[in-house]
Amino acid sequence: MTERSPAPGGLALVEALVNTLDIESGADSLDTAEGRARLGITRDEVADARALRESLRAVLLAHAGHPPHREVTPLGELLAGAPLLVAVDRRDGSATLAPADEGPLLSRIAAAVAEALVAGTWTRLKACEAEDCLWAYYDRSPAGRGRWCSMQVCGARAKMRRYRAKG
Repeated sequence: MTERSPAPGGLALVEALVNTLDIESGADSLDTAEGRARLGITRDEVADARALRESLRAVLLAHAGHPPHREVTPLGELLAGAPLLVAVDRRDGSATLAPADEGPLLSRIAAAVAEALVAGTWTRLKACEAEDCLWAYYDRSPAGRGRWCSMQVCGARAKMRRYRAKG
């Protein structure tokens, strides 16, 4: 949906998960072996990945100032099942939050969210306000007020709808 470059750091994983579903066409890459492999999940983990994806989408909509797209399990409830550890580098003493178990998607997402919170980038990951899109994107605008994943597609459509509504 977007020509934007991927989100920084671990947020790229969050963005990739949310963008596994093309709302407009209904195509879900989690239905394919290749799509699941990109996220390191099995067919048995798809239902949990979908629940996580939609909870993340609701939070990303909130980051952009929009209501949830539908009723979902709160993200905090899902992430509570993925304990994080404080990992301290022996060489320089730096510390990071890391998943207690690197394998599960939930643990990797929890670590990515924690990393983004520390970096101050979490609220820059948003979902497009276009109801037929809802694609995740990283808002690099100076003021952090981006509304669409693509100004050329979703932004242009929204502006054209407003223009026609005035006429």
